[in-house]
Amino acid sequence: MVDASVAQRLVDEMIFNLPRHDPRQRPVHTIGVGVDAYFTASDVAHKYCIAEHFSGQRICAKVRFSNASGGPEQHDGWSDVRGMATRFLLPSGAATDLIATTLREFFARNVEDFLEFTKLDKHESYQRESPWRKILDMLQLKVPRRDPYPGEKTNASAGILSYANRHRFAQLGVFEFKMIGAPVSYARAAYHAIHTFIVEGEDGVRRPVRFSWQPAAGVRNTNSDALPDDNYLRQELDDRLRRWPARFMLMMTIGEAGDAIDDPTRPWPARRVRVVMGTLTLTSVPKDQAAAGEHISFNPWRLVPGIEPSGDPILHARRDAYEVSREMRGGIACPFFNRS
Repeated sequence: MVDASVAQRLVDEMIFNLPRHDPRQRPVHTIGVGVDAYFTASDVAHKYCIAEHFSGQRICAKVRFSNASGGPEQHDGWSDVRGMATRFLLPSGAATDLIATTLREFFARNVEDFLEFTKLDKHESYQRESPWRKILDMLQLKVPRRDPYPGEKTNASAGILSYANRHRFAQLGVFEFKMIGAPVSYARAAYHAIHTFIVEGEDGVRRPVRFSWQPAAGVRNTNSDALPDDNYLRQELDDRLRRWPARFMLMMTIGEAGDAIDDPTRPWPARRVRVVMGTLTLTSVPKDQAAAGEHISFNPWRLVPGIEPSGDPILHARRDAYEVSREMRGGIACPFFNRS
């Protein structure tokens, strides 16, 4: 675990970069929508992982989709990372969480890297680039700066690119972040739990794995050339689920010798074995959003027997940082947490 003071510093640094922050809200992924759902494991899931939600029973679930940015602004149509936090409500009375984003790889290997990133992730004046500047960028094999969104006067791009230029390990994650776009629906994006976990199968074999959610409807982004709509994702999801449930497949990729277990900035080879672990069915957007998502304190360390955390330093830091954020918002304590 990280020191409690380090966890507090991580949260404080993120809040410091926000133009406005309400202490009753999450410092990042502030804007979100809670959804009722249920999960059904595949026939082979329990062979690979003995965790309770892979036993084959229908499991009730709560899902919170979100935009990555902090603060009260919606900005649905802006190119940004999206989040999908899922709580599985198990028949035994326990619960387990899986937190994922549309970013495949992270941009920091450890706490020190992340603190450096937060220092550079500062909003600065952002203006439209001249056509001549764009042509020069292309001649230099650079991606031209996009035009500002309507109402966008500041941007943290310069600091983020400076960070990526200093650290080769961050370049893949930052490149994906810059090119990620905006989904037409929360239900039409793929979400990745960037950390490695260790699962135990029925045969007692322990395997390093990474999880991801793949939408049954396929991945689709908005038209990047069109004027972005700042507020559509929640209503679109509500309308979609009134017509028909939406589904995601939970995919589990199995790592092999030589794969990065403790480094979320390094991707695994595409040829790794992937197992369909089950199907998540989204059913409705409840009117009581406080109970559906805003008052739920998700944590990637809320695990059950059969799944253990890897030694990933960022994963370890997230446990205590999420707790600091929960305490600031006055949330209910995580049952696993013990400061001793």
